[in-house]
Amino acid sequence: MKFVSVKRSLFLCLFLVSGFAFAQDPIDSETVTVVKPYSPSVREASKIKAVPGKADSVSTTKKSVKYNIFSVPVASTFTPVKGRATRVERVRPPKAYDNYATLGLGNYTNVLAEFYSNIEVNRDQNFGVYLLHNSSQGGIDGVLLDNKFYDTSLNLNYGSKDRDYSWNTELGVQHQLFNWYGISENVPMTDAEILTTVDPQQNYYSVFGGGNIELYDSFFKTADLEIRQTGDAFGTSEQKVDLNSTLEFNIADELITTDVQANFVNGSMDRIYAENVENKYTFLNVGVTPSLLILRNNLTLNIGAAFFYGLDTENSDSNFYLYPKVTASYKLAGDYFTPYAGLEGGLKQNSYYDFVQQNPYISPTIMVAPTDNLYNFYLGAKGKLTNTVSYNFRGGYNAEDVKPLFVRNVYNPDIREGYAYGNSFGVVYDNVKTLSFFANISVDVNDNFRLGITGEFFDYDTDREQEAWNLPNYTAELTADYQITEKWYAGANLFLVGEREAMAIVDSRPVDGGIERAFITLDSYFDANAHVGYRFNDQLSAFVKGSNLLNNDYQRWSDFQVQGIQVLGGVTYKFDYN
Repeated sequence: MKFVSVKRSLFLCLFLVSGFAFAQDPIDSETVTVVKPYSPSVREASKIKAVPGKADSVSTTKKSVKYNIFSVPVASTFTPVKGRATRVERVRPPKAYDNYATLGLGNYTNVLAEFYSNIEVNRDQNFGVYLLHNSSQGGIDGVLLDNKFYDTSLNLNYGSKDRDYSWNTELGVQHQLFNWYGISENVPMTDAEILTTVDPQQNYYSVFGGGNIELYDSFFKTADLEIRQTGDAFGTSEQKVDLNSTLEFNIADELITTDVQANFVNGSMDRIYAENVENKYTFLNVGVTPSLLILRNNLTLNIGAAFFYGLDTENSDSNFYLYPKVTASYKLAGDYFTPYAGLEGGLKQNSYYDFVQQNPYISPTIMVAPTDNLYNFYLGAKGKLTNTVSYNFRGGYNAEDVKPLFVRNVYNPDIREGYAYGNSFGVVYDNVKTLSFFANISVDVNDNFRLGITGEFFDYDTDREQEAWNLPNYTAELTADYQITEKWYAGANLFLVGEREAMAIVDSRPVDGGIERAFITLDSYFDANAHVGYRFNDQLSAFVKGSNLLNNDYQRWSDFQVQGIQVLGGVTYKFDYN
């Protein structure tokens, strides 16, 4: 018995030790292969036909309990009050009006008039009218010639929006008046001769029409058309047609987009600046840009190419062009850091109207030609530092052939026109490569205050011209909007423009007997603009705008001084017809 007891004890010890050792082993991953899926079934159950008897040896009987309640009154000062839900004050949204009118007056006899009206024809269609007038009677210190300007435009539009598509048409006119008042003091003319000889006034006229359509459930997405007729007081006539459309196809869960465009420009001017011969030009550019959009997690990649055909009918010349169209971005840290890059190009159709909008002091003798943008490479990053601070930084390298540059015209009184005294600008073309750096920071301090800072640096390389005429080497801008109270609001716009290489008129008659042009550097300039307004109610408000508040006497173009401090005050009234 003792031997059996010892064996039993040894067996129990070995069992416990082996169990403990097994518990210390790491849990390995196992693969269970299910050969046959589990398919449960329900079998028939036999009904119990007899109730078994109780085999309880303890049986108790409930006893009745008798008791009395002794009620004692308790004094209480509590008075229940019926509760009511707390009412949440709703903030009434500002009423949106379909029409408004603005009128403002300022020094230099500046006038600002603006009118917009939207008329609901029916549930799906609207008719709109927009009128804008901005003018000044001039009066710049030290300027001999008239320097007033007018800029008036009227736009009518009619649109419709349906479940499957929407369309819009427009028709408009524009009139602009400017003066070539920038005559150099080196011009060999007395003040009396200038006043009696030079008529500096130029008028530009423009009529335009067009429309656009958007389809929601079709591969043909959008199309827009614009036709513009431009003329001036010197017999210039230009017709420009722009047609653009977009097609989208979904193939194998990928989006393929094709942009198709056609640009036509035809114009004539009475002469070129150098000689009295008619200046005609006609260009047709047709382009197709297919691209593939790839979306993979945080990656957005757009791969495409642009094919263009350019026709110059006046010179019987035509060319084919191929440009890259590749962009990419990747959300490396969500919305906080997104690097992006691109390599793009295209054929840009220039026009007399476009040049006038950039520089209204050009002469009606310029040459017009399209710009061949070989490629534009850029690399940058954008995102936000916090929920209220966003940023965008970018560096780029742009190569353009036949890039237009504004250059001052020579003094040539034999032309006998108001633009021939070295007081107008022509257009020269050159192959220009531009290295640029861009930075932008936007801050939403709170719901009432927003701030934005933008800066850009440029470095130019030209082929034939000595400089990239009248292009700044840097620009900077600061914008701010502040909702002071419910009634008061204010804003500011400060901008800085760097130095520009330009030409000036010099009197070199003691040397070679003529009036020549010389290279100069236009100084950088800083301009400060601000506005403040007060809302009397939802419909009526008053405002005051200030421009060039530092009263800087700078030149946007050589010998074209700007107005000093400008203050303009006015009112805006919003209303509905019903």
